[in-house]
Amino acid sequence: MTRLLRVDPIACRGHGLCAELFPEGIALDDWGYPIILDREVPAELVVHARRAVASCPVLALHLERARHGEGER
Repeated sequence: MTRLLRVDPIACRGHGLCAELFPEGIALDDWGYPIILDREVPAELVVHARRAVASCPVLALHLERARHGEGER
């Protein structure tokens, strides 16, 4: 099952914890806000993405199931 990573830019406060916990999928911009490197999270990295999502202090990071046609290549 394909999982997609998403950040809510309104809720995010730029703590940067997500990039520390999941550097394979998240980088930080010059102001410390997350940049999702690839929305589609490989199966072997889902556990790391979940840890980053669970650690977000403002609940701005989300890991979602891809809807039909979304995330398919």
